[in-house]
Amino acid sequence: MDFADVTSRRARAALRHVAGFSAGTAVDPRLRITLNFHPDRWAGGVSVLTALARDGAYHSQFVTGTSNGGLTARPGGDRWRWESRIFGGAYDDAAPHERPVYGALNFRRQVVGAAPRFGSAHFRLTAGALTRATFCYPDSAAEPADFGVAAGMSLIALAEADEQDPLNDYVEAHVHGGVDLSRDVEALVLDACYRGTPVEAAARSLPCPVEWHPGYRLTVTGLRRHADYRGREYTELGARIARDGLVDPRAIGDAARSGRYGLQDLKMVWHTLARFGAPEGAGTAYSGPETSGGHTPGLRTPSA
Repeated sequence: MDFADVTSRRARAALRHVAGFSAGTAVDPRLRITLNFHPDRWAGGVSVLTALARDGAYHSQFVTGTSNGGLTARPGGDRWRWESRIFGGAYDDAAPHERPVYGALNFRRQVVGAAPRFGSAHFRLTAGALTRATFCYPDSAAEPADFGVAAGMSLIALAEADEQDPLNDYVEAHVHGGVDLSRDVEALVLDACYRGTPVEAAARSLPCPVEWHPGYRLTVTGLRRHADYRGREYTELGARIARDGLVDPRAIGDAARSGRYGLQDLKMVWHTLARFGAPEGAGTAYSGPETSGGHTPGLRTPSA
């Protein structure tokens, strides 16, 4: 595997480095990498979707300075150090835009994307992205020892045999050589709570189809029932920001943009919603009286 069709010299070096210690069966070409994110957040004075439309590309946190996980993308920071180790130093002196984009392999075919802990929306990438991606299990923040490329790896079997919290149950993917929204994205998949909102309007300006999944929602009663998951202070925060007794991604996004609440606190509310308010067809789906139903499972999501 020489990855000769990858134009970036650094990306080729990183792919070859990981391929050198990757072994196992080839990834099913029908599987997709997804990039989960919160579509209603703002960065640099503009909405995330507006910035995506402007740039025409999905960037790593080294470019954006934002993250839905840890924010350590700086020289000598944890993300920089992890990438140096995983990719054999290929990106050590790279410009920010040259670095890989992070997502996850949707081997469980979840309607909400492979790694919903990072957001309710996701870009579903094309089959071509698989061939220039590297993978690890578990998340790179856990200093994993197991890596792979699509031509052959054993990471899916490792993930299936492991017992993780459902929000940590993903095979991390690193897409090298950039993610162009018009070339590399099959669809942007949004939570149903954003229908008819400015989020949908902004999404329609992107050069890719828009699809929908049934949506996350959880009653305040249900939220409080799971106060031990992330902490009672976060369930009470969720209760304060709920709309008509329900918490959904839109309620959390409105709270984030208000500037009245800490973003890390709201992230804990999101984790509880993602864990216990997921629709059917999501690996985190929880069957309990506190969810508001009407959800149906499936791999593909309806476009509109």
